[in-house]
Amino acid sequence: MTMNECVEHAQTVAELACESARGFFRGKLGVEFKADSSPVTQADKGIEAEVRAYLSEHFPDHGIFGEEHGANGVDKDNLWIVDPIDGTRSFLSGNPLFGFLLAHLQHGTPQIGVVGMPVLGEIFVGVKDKGAKMNGEAIQASDVQDLNRAILYVNEGDKIYRDHPNVFARLMQSGQTRRMSYDCYPHALLAAGHVDAVVDYDLQPYDYLPVSALVEAAGGLMTDWQGNALSLGSDGRVISAATPQLHAELLDLVNG
Repeated sequence: MTMNECVEHAQTVAELACESARGFFRGKLGVEFKADSSPVTQADKGIEAEVRAYLSEHFPDHGIFGEEHGANGVDKDNLWIVDPIDGTRSFLSGNPLFGFLLAHLQHGTPQIGVVGMPVLGEIFVGVKDKGAKMNGEAIQASDVQDLNRAILYVNEGDKIYRDHPNVFARLMQSGQTRRMSYDCYPHALLAAGHVDAVVDYDLQPYDYLPVSALVEAAGGLMTDWQGNALSLGSDGRVISAATPQLHAELLDLVNG
């Protein structure tokens, strides 16, 4: 199957998942809590099952790694990454800024990244070396190079404050405009040129690999806090930036 066909299927999967999420949103969700105290709802489980069934039908020789139903075939050359509800705490509290995430990896490298925002009606798709789109319209990261001029989003700020108070203190003095946030949408806004930088923390591969593919397809950069390329084994601390200059400044900031 060609990359264009994979992109078409990824778009279809996102549309199906977003439609399902809208059907659950602000309804009775049947919330449970995992061993790590993170919440999960019947929507998380049901949407991932739906996505996995679609992918298994159309890509029977590909692996799938999902947040709720685990990993099958992660050693295969082609691997799909699925997060059915990115931002379950937002979702269960009626906040519309949760998303759906999907990535396609070849030999461990993200080729396609999809961020769906079900309630907002936005689907972002990035394809390696082929650019990024939102609802079919081309998007691109900004050209801001100076952190003092940047719109900076700090994701998971409470966790950064808990574990790295000095980093948090420096972040709170940075950016021309600064916002506290969670989940995938700030990275999608960066890909679309609305946000210039995002510092994020305590993520899993199904959180960062889809958005990294989108950000980089839109011309931005996304690495770990040491500047290393993201992979299945990354430690979950990430920086997204619109330009190399801005990215370098953020690396200096988080590393003191």
